[in-house]
Amino acid sequence: MTVHSRKDAEALDAADPLAPLREHFDLPEGVIYLDGNSLGPPPRSALKRLHETAHNHWGKDLIKSWNTAGWIDLPKTCGAKIATLVGADPNDVIVCDSVSVNIFKLASALLKLHPGALAYEQDEFPTDGYILQGLANLTNSPLIKLNHQGGPVEAFAGGASVLIKSAVHYKTAAIADIAAWEAEAGKAGAVIIWDLSHAAGVINLDLEAAGARFAVGCGYKYLNGGPGAPAFVYAQRKAAEKLNQPLSGWMGHAHAFDFAGDYAPGEGVKRFACGTPPILSMSVLDAALDVFADIDMSAVEAKAKALGDIFLLRAQKLSLESVSPGIGESRGGHVSLKFKDGYAVVQALIARGVIGDFRTPDLMRFGFAPLYLGYSDVWDAADAFEQVMTSESWNAPEFITRKAVI
Repeated sequence: MTVHSRKDAEALDAADPLAPLREHFDLPEGVIYLDGNSLGPPPRSALKRLHETAHNHWGKDLIKSWNTAGWIDLPKTCGAKIATLVGADPNDVIVCDSVSVNIFKLASALLKLHPGALAYEQDEFPTDGYILQGLANLTNSPLIKLNHQGGPVEAFAGGASVLIKSAVHYKTAAIADIAAWEAEAGKAGAVIIWDLSHAAGVINLDLEAAGARFAVGCGYKYLNGGPGAPAFVYAQRKAAEKLNQPLSGWMGHAHAFDFAGDYAPGEGVKRFACGTPPILSMSVLDAALDVFADIDMSAVEAKAKALGDIFLLRAQKLSLESVSPGIGESRGGHVSLKFKDGYAVVQALIARGVIGDFRTPDLMRFGFAPLYLGYSDVWDAADAFEQVMTSESWNAPEFITRKAVI
C-alpha cells in the first residue's frame, strides 16, 4: 500500500501485527525516535531487570547470585536468544566483550589458520578497519582496502584471506548477499567475519543457511540492550574448534573453576569468552531480548522497509539525494540522505522531538525500528523534516555548533 496521507498511515497502524510491541518500550512522550540506530530505547522489561539484578541479586544475595540468579550462564543464555534472531545454532553464539575486541579475537585466530592478507572495505564502519590496521601492524600481515562498491569476486581476486564485512552497511543500509559472498570466499580459500551490528534484530538473517561461519555484533542497537551493552560472537562449532584466539582469558577455559595452571580452550564458541562477564549490563540485554520472543523476523524486515519507503517518498519532493537503496528495494532499518548542512538539520529536528542522527561528512541518517515505531510516527516525522528544510530553521547557531558526540 502506498501511503499518500496520514489517514493511510493510521490504517496501516491499525492492521499492523507488530504495533502492540510498542508498549514494551519506555519511550518519552512527544518524541519520535528515528535514531539510525546507534542506541535502541529501553524495554520496560530491561529496566525492571536492572533494578532486580542490582537491588535483589547483587544487593541481597551477593556472590550467591552467580549460582542462584544464573549469572554464570548469562553469556550462553543471551547468546542462545540472539542465535534465534540471526539463524544460528543456539550453542554457537556467546555474548562477551565489545565488537572491537571480538573482531580482534576472531581475526587473529583466523589469520593464524589462514595466513595471508587482511581485508576490509574502505567505507566500512571505522572500528572494523581500525582493528584490522592494528592487527596488520602487529603481525606484519598485508592489509587490503577494498572498493566498497565492488562485489565478492573482485574482493577475493585481490588476495584477501580474512575479510570483515557488514551484513547491513552503517551508512547506506544496503544488505549484503551473505550466501554469494560466502560462496566466493569458499572458492578462494578465504574466510569472512560478518559484522551484524546494523542487521541483528531488524532483518531476517539465516546465517547457517547462507553458509556463514563467523560473525560479531553489538547489543545496544536494534537489540535494545542499553548504552555499551555487551557484544556477541558467532562461530560455527566445527570451525570454532580449529581456532585458538589470542585473548585466552579464564572464562574461555574449558573448566574455568578448576583454576588450572595452563589454558585449555572451551568447546566451540565458548573459547571466545575472555574475562568476567559484566552482569548488570548483560542482565539488561538478556531481558531486552525477550521482547523478540515469537516474533517473525521476516515481518520485522518487511515493516522496516515499508517505514523507510514512506520517508523516502516524502523526502523526494525536497530533491535530496539518498545513498540508500530506493523505494521498494531491499534495505536495512535506516535511510541516509545527503545535505551539506545535514548536522544542523538533524539538530533542528531533535529540538522538535524527532531524533535522527548524522554521519560525516553530509549524511542525515533516519532509523526505522519496527518494534516501537508506527507508520503514523514516520508520517509525522516526515512532516517535521519538510518544515525544517523548507523554512531553513536549521540555519541557527544553536544547531550549527557541533557537539562532542554526533
